[in-house]
Amino acid sequence: MAGILAWFWNERFWLPHNVTWADLKNTDESTFPQAEDLYLACPLAFCVFMIRLVFERFIARPCALALKIQANGPQKAQPNAILEKVFTAITKHPDEKRLEGLSKQLDWDVRTIQRWFRQRRNQEKPSTLTRFCESMWRFTFYLYIFTYGVRYLKKTPWLWNTRECWYNYPYQALTVDLHYYYILELSFYLSLLFSQFTDIRRKDFLLMFMHHVATISLITFSYVNNMARVGTLVMCLHDAADVLLEAAKMANYAKCQRLCNVLFIMFGLVFISSRLGIYPVCFRLSCLIAGLQIMLKIKANSFAFTSFT
Repeated sequence: MAGILAWFWNERFWLPHNVTWADLKNTDESTFPQAEDLYLACPLAFCVFMIRLVFERFIARPCALALKIQANGPQKAQPNAILEKVFTAITKHPDEKRLEGLSKQLDWDVRTIQRWFRQRRNQEKPSTLTRFCESMWRFTFYLYIFTYGVRYLKKTPWLWNTRECWYNYPYQALTVDLHYYYILELSFYLSLLFSQFTDIRRKDFLLMFMHHVATISLITFSYVNNMARVGTLVMCLHDAADVLLEAAKMANYAKCQRLCNVLFIMFGLVFISSRLGIYPVCFRLSCLIAGLQIMLKIKANSFAFTSFT
């Protein structure tokens, strides 16, 4: 196991030339991101999950009821042990042959059995009230973390000049605000990952699970190898579109169609401009230029050393 970890955290892959993990240990003069810092995100994720439950119960739910969003879910299927066993153990979408067999076994017509399976499938879908509460929670968090990110980044030089993300890299000191920003984002996505197993299972379960794992991995690795400056820019940029998306969902659940359309248009514009424009042009280009500069500097130093010897 130690050999696998040593191979995975190989300094030649994660860090610039002639830099080791020992160089990034905390000292009396400087504090750098440490992998151990992220352990705090696990208990905080549980706290975020509990805050979500309280928020949805005492804030989001009353707001939904005030907007006349129905609390009742879809019509429940008539209890039937045979059909329930088929639904849970065999298939939720029986083919024509199975429907005919069940029709003979229960003395029901095929259309009635099809209706039963449709109603039973709908039972597993969250109600509009539940979806509104989830969207309101995410909207609230994204709005808070985006606002915090903007206020924090306004005070940093790398917001206005992305080359500052790589100045003196990786010897960039960790600040309290940056640490808080990273830990809170990581805790939120960990809570989303955990809550997938407690919430009503949805069709996009696997897709969202992979999305959360990828997000958590990117946040974790960018922190550990001290790419936190560019990481803050990426997180803030992505949160901007998510705020509008959740707001549009809330408007849709509340049947405010005009507001929903306006918010979705705004979301589309922000999403395209930020993730397909600003992100690849400014941030990724900055990374590419910085990488080329580091490579050229290494080659120049090697050439100078060779000439001297």
